[in-house]
Amino acid sequence: MAMLVLGMSGCGTFVAHRIAQAPNTYPTWFAPKARVSLDFSTGFLSRFPARFMEVGPPTAKMCYRVIEPADYQVKVTRTNWIEHGEEQFDFTFRATVPGRSNQWTGAPRGTVVLLHGYGLAQFSMAPWALRLAEDGWRCVLVDLRGHGRSTGREIFFGTRETNDLSQLLDKLEWDGQLAGPVQVMGESYGGALALRWKTSEPRVQKVVAIAPYGVLSDAVLNIARDYAKWFPTFFLRAGLKQLPAVLEVQPGDLDITTVLKRHPESALFVAAAQDKIMPLKDVNSLHELADSNSPMVVVPRATHEAVTYFFDDLVPPVTAWLDGETQRANLENERSAAR
Repeated sequence: MAMLVLGMSGCGTFVAHRIAQAPNTYPTWFAPKARVSLDFSTGFLSRFPARFMEVGPPTAKMCYRVIEPADYQVKVTRTNWIEHGEEQFDFTFRATVPGRSNQWTGAPRGTVVLLHGYGLAQFSMAPWALRLAEDGWRCVLVDLRGHGRSTGREIFFGTRETNDLSQLLDKLEWDGQLAGPVQVMGESYGGALALRWKTSEPRVQKVVAIAPYGVLSDAVLNIARDYAKWFPTFFLRAGLKQLPAVLEVQPGDLDITTVLKRHPESALFVAAAQDKIMPLKDVNSLHELADSNSPMVVVPRATHEAVTYFFDDLVPPVTAWLDGETQRANLENERSAAR
C-alpha cells in the first residue's frame, strides 16, 4: 500500500507538471483534430507588426499586436456539418486590410485586450479584433505566456498571467497607446483569465467572458472525456491534486469560483448550449457568483469550440456591453468639464 501511495504521488506530480507545461512546447502531432476551422488569410496579421516585451516573474517574453480603429469591412459566413457524430464548423472571415480610416482612427474610444483559449494564440481572436476596431476600439491581440510566439516554460492558469497583462498595460501607457476605458474580452481559458484580471487590475472596466471555466479540475476532466478518452482518469485526478503544489498556490486558488466569491465583479457571460467542456450549468453557476448587474447570453446551437465565432448572436450584446462603459465615461467627462 505504501509503495502504491508513493507511486501515485510521483505519478501525480509528473502529470501536474505536464498540465502546467507551456502548450507551445508540445509537438504538433499531440494536438487533437480541430472541430472548428477559421478560414481567413493569416497574412493579414503581418500588417500589424508583432511586438515583444519582457514580463514576469518568472521571466518570459510576451508577443502582442495593436490593431488600430479603421473600417475593415469584416464579413462572416458559417458552414456546419456532422462528422463521426460530432458537429463541425467552418467560419470564413473576409476583411479589407489595411482598413480605410474612420471617425475613430485618430482618437480611439478605448482599448480592448483580447485573450485566446488554451493551446491557441492571438490569431483565434483576430476576427474580433478587426470587428471591434471597426467600432472605434484600439484592440490588442496577445499571445499569453507559453502560447503562440510568447515564451515561458509553464503556465499558471491566471495566478501569474494577470501580472503579465498589467505589465502590458504599463507598456502601452508608456508608449502612449492606452486609450481609456480598458476592456477585456476572452474565450475559455482567456475568459477565465479576464474575470480573474478584473479583480486585481483597477484599469479594467468591462469584461466579456466567453465560455469561461469555474472549477479548473472540472474543465480539465471534461476536456479529457471529450478529446482523450484513452487517458486514465485516476492519473489525471492525481495530477490535478498535485497541481496547486507544483504551481505554489493554495488549493482552490486556481478556480474562478473562488475568485468571484471573494470579489463578485460584473461581466458579460456567454455560454454555448451544446458545450461539453464548460457546460451551460457550469457557466450559469459562475454567473450567479458575479455581480448582479452581469448579463448572460446563451447561444443555442453553439459548441465550446465554435461559440466565439457566432458573430450574428454575439456582436449585438458584446458591442452594447462595451459601449455602455464608454457612454458612462463620456457622461462623467462632460459633467467634470461642466463643473
